[in-house]
Amino acid sequence: MATPTPEEQAGEAFAAAAAEAVQTSVMAFRLVMAIADAVRRQQQKKAGKEEELPPAEKASTEASEEVKKFLPPDISAALMDGADWPQLAQQLMALRNAGVDLEAMLPRVGEITATVRDAVTANAERVAREGTDTWAKMLRETMPAGPVREAILSSPAWPDMAATMAKLDERGVDVRAILASAHEEGVGVDQAVAKVLAAAEVPTTSRDAMLSYGPLTTGLDIPKDLDLSDRERALRQLAITPQENQKYTRMVREAMPGMEREADLLVASKQWPLIATRMERMERDGKPVAEHLARLSKDTSWQEGPKTQMGGRLVQAANDALRKGIGGPATESRVKVNTTAARSQSPSVGPTKATVSKGAAPTQPAVAPHREAGPVAKGGKIR
Repeated sequence: MATPTPEEQAGEAFAAAAAEAVQTSVMAFRLVMAIADAVRRQQQKKAGKEEELPPAEKASTEASEEVKKFLPPDISAALMDGADWPQLAQQLMALRNAGVDLEAMLPRVGEITATVRDAVTANAERVAREGTDTWAKMLRETMPAGPVREAILSSPAWPDMAATMAKLDERGVDVRAILASAHEEGVGVDQAVAKVLAAAEVPTTSRDAMLSYGPLTTGLDIPKDLDLSDRERALRQLAITPQENQKYTRMVREAMPGMEREADLLVASKQWPLIATRMERMERDGKPVAEHLARLSKDTSWQEGPKTQMGGRLVQAANDALRKGIGGPATESRVKVNTTAARSQSPSVGPTKATVSKGAAPTQPAVAPHREAGPVAKGGKIR
């Protein structure tokens, strides 16, 4: 057998690289379809109207026409030659049956796959295999909180999606860009399916989301339909993985030595997912979470008050401890603030010093000498 010429070897190498690029673009198509199908299922499940996939044979015939029409020829051919084509075809037809306009969606997905194909051709392969936690973090950083991100993390196909992301990343593909594009498609799928199900296209703000607005959620990415009554779902909505939740639980317990019961009370509170989310955000920003949490054992003012309300005080104290900067002057937790005294000192509600009538018994609690009111000039007016 004759030895291949340099030109033939170069041609074979180019063909192999091109085939790899096409197969990688097919993986990207599968990923986008898996995300879109997860959103469809989630929306229908919420409405109690989840539908089964259409028959594979009929779906394959109908989907092949759509794919050939809107995807590049090399990618559409590779898709239909794949062993999983019947399943992909079923997903496509299920999306169409659920109200998604494939003539609008497929051209955009085609652009994604073509971009991936070209990226693989232009980039050398690199090895960086990671676990699902890495990709969950990427989801959190790339996709805003909402139905698309929740659908991905709750889908049975999530481990396969994460594995696909790892393979795409190994081949030089910008996975963040794909996720950003897939998120837009997922939002479209969510709205289209919701419309068919006669549900609101834009989710209304849940009671938990409204009640959490303020110090507990300042600077955090919170979905409008936050459901704190379902711990597992709330953590999923906030993109906190089970491993991260275990780590943050352990950090709280380590920060409160000898107070295991109180630490467990904090973790068991309804608002714990929000505390865990702030801890994750601080870690991402490079802040010393453990140092902040240590304040819970140094300032125990949260222990004062009815025991039945201790969980709420702990949540507030933990949030205060995490939000206050390190190294500044020590201040008491907001949990211990005397609202009456604070109101009397506020310039928005009256003078900074209270006027006491001569001979009248004081009605305010005793205060430290440096906060006592000075003598009031006779006949003076307060403005």
